[in-house]
Amino acid sequence: MTPTETSRWPAEAETLLDDLVDLRRAIHREPELGLQNPKTLAKIKDALAGLPLEFREGPSTTGLVAILRGGLAGNGGNARTVLLRGDMDALPLVEDTGLAFTSETSGAMHACGHDTHVAMLVGAAKLLCAARDRLPGTVMFMFQPGEEGHHGARFMLDDGLIDPLPDAAFALHIMPNAPHGIFAGRAGPLLASSDVLSITVKGAGGHASMPQDAIDPIPVACAIVTAIQTMVTRRISVFDPAVITIAKIAAGTTNNIIPETADMQGTIRTLSPHRRAMVAAELRRLVPAIAEAHGCTAEVAIEEGFPVTVCDSRAAAFGQRVVEETFGEAAWLTMDNPVMGAEDFAYVLEKVPGAMFWLGASEAGSDWRQCCGLHSNRMVLDEKVMARGAALHAALAERFLNEGFA
Repeated sequence: MTPTETSRWPAEAETLLDDLVDLRRAIHREPELGLQNPKTLAKIKDALAGLPLEFREGPSTTGLVAILRGGLAGNGGNARTVLLRGDMDALPLVEDTGLAFTSETSGAMHACGHDTHVAMLVGAAKLLCAARDRLPGTVMFMFQPGEEGHHGARFMLDDGLIDPLPDAAFALHIMPNAPHGIFAGRAGPLLASSDVLSITVKGAGGHASMPQDAIDPIPVACAIVTAIQTMVTRRISVFDPAVITIAKIAAGTTNNIIPETADMQGTIRTLSPHRRAMVAAELRRLVPAIAEAHGCTAEVAIEEGFPVTVCDSRAAAFGQRVVEETFGEAAWLTMDNPVMGAEDFAYVLEKVPGAMFWLGASEAGSDWRQCCGLHSNRMVLDEKVMARGAALHAALAERFLNEGFA
């Protein structure tokens, strides 16, 4: 395919923008959490009604895979399959944006842009269905709930909704505090693994006026926090990093009682399986030893979250070419470093070569550095970028079906 052929997608996507905005706002008004998003699923099905798509659903989630079989797919059994993914679920936040279409669901908000991800993927489905006759392969549109810590992608894989596996997989994620309309990506680790760390330090309670007759777990917990940060700076290479954050410490009931226990919670983020395993082993060695040195005991629990999101080098280079040919060279930014957040698209990329790309969604002409970021209850974005996202989804799919990663 030539740059001229791929560059038609933005204009075609612009004709869908009003519909994408309406869908995004409808989803934004009724955000849903976790693995069960029935209202969002109903809106997706309604938006896809009448298109030449096959639907797959599974028992574990309200996820949906819509399959488009191209008119040229019967190419001697050599036709390719490409997957495009958009996540569906919201976050447990109280929205404070003042938008006319603000969340009507108490304690839930689309603060990570998943409402736009769904709308862009629906737009791509409409674009590609209209081009069905010239597609030499199959497109899988993966609408996935449970991304916000609920392992939705893993459940959909386990339910067999993506069998047989596609030849490539791509996803887009909006970034409200990034330059308007810019696509960004990189080969290798794009996002970190994320595990939950829980520590309980047990001492002996007593009267606050007589600490010598008790074993106070609070200063021991503080010592453990300091020791963890020392471990990060002295045991872990900056070239294969880890970020360990203790975000919560809870102990005691009042001002004059030394408590028996102190509980801590936090997260562990790494960029390689090796570092992930090493950090877990070090924490299980270090934390009980610090506690024992002070006459306490400590229990360490690590709940594994998402793995590292690793972009295939061929897929990342392919994405850059498609962006530059579709929107111009100025539309692409190669990232120097990964983002230490986490994404469960990582489960797909463990099994299928592919990549995720960021799409800058700050208001056109604004100072994007001043915009609220993802997971802020004040996050807003420029909806016009959704046409660009839908266009890139379509361009990636068509180009891959025709040429692979070449």
